[in-house]
Amino acid sequence: MAYPGGKPPVNPDPEIHFLLPSVEEPFFRSLGRNIKEFIRPPKLPPLEVTSKPVAVKEIWGFYGGQGKRAGMTSFLVHVGVLALLFFLGTNKVVQQVVKQQIELIAPDIAPYKPTVKKDAMHGGGGGGDRSPTPVSKGKLPKLANRQFVPPMISHVENPKLVMDPTLIMPPDTNIPKVDSPNLGDPLSKSGIASNGFGSGGGMGSGRGGGIGPGSGPGYGPGSGGGMGGGAYRIGGGVSPPAIIFKVEPEYSEEARKAKFQGTVTLSVVVDEKGNPRDIKITRPLGLGLDQKAVEAVEKWKFSPGKKDGKPVPVFAQIEVNFRLL
Repeated sequence: MAYPGGKPPVNPDPEIHFLLPSVEEPFFRSLGRNIKEFIRPPKLPPLEVTSKPVAVKEIWGFYGGQGKRAGMTSFLVHVGVLALLFFLGTNKVVQQVVKQQIELIAPDIAPYKPTVKKDAMHGGGGGGDRSPTPVSKGKLPKLANRQFVPPMISHVENPKLVMDPTLIMPPDTNIPKVDSPNLGDPLSKSGIASNGFGSGGGMGSGRGGGIGPGSGPGYGPGSGGGMGGGAYRIGGGVSPPAIIFKVEPEYSEEARKAKFQGTVTLSVVVDEKGNPRDIKITRPLGLGLDQKAVEAVEKWKFSPGKKDGKPVPVFAQIEVNFRLL
């Protein structure tokens, strides 16, 4: 085709050739060219950099300085804590206080076992109306947590208001069983109807609204309710006694010469006035330290344990530590 002037016209849309069909290069030629370029890559003209670096403001300087300062502060704090712990651990006064520490602990240090009913409450009760004869034999009344009427042989005929007598004891307490229609002491040997020569209501030779030789609304020896045992154990509404004055135990000469150390465990009853009594050695140490521990605890003074807000005798266990400095 002939063009005017001998030249083809200029295409105003140069991108149009991408839409036209093109002749693809044979694969063997492109493969050969790729191998040749891989073995002998063509040299490219040098890269000319036309941009220049521009200085900017340092944005990390402030935080970088603070990071170094924070690291140094943390290091100094850790060093100070370690130095304080080392000082307390090597201080003789602190060591002496720790080594001579004496504590009052609860007697039932093992985990609580609700099936152990005998440790829930100990105490007792008694009463009477000053009869000349001992209390008669009979059955115990109902057990309850509150008492409105004490158990007694009534001398009133046809009372207008009748209430069942009760004893203050846990309802599941194992009590003596007597097949009798009348109230009385199951352990009594008297068959004559009598409330006993005690006082304060109830039946027996004690005082209070219970039955037996004790004091209170329970049954048996002891006081404060429950079934006779002489003293309560911590728990079941009974609070533990607390030390308000104590004497440090002395070291025996034999133990000091032998440089002997250890712990003596004592079983103690703290009475209603806060005095220790019935002190027994449950875990001895020997070399005269057991007696020294007993002599020291005998001089202690306690705030008594309480039940229902009233002081009662309570069993306690005390550990007395002997340590040489």
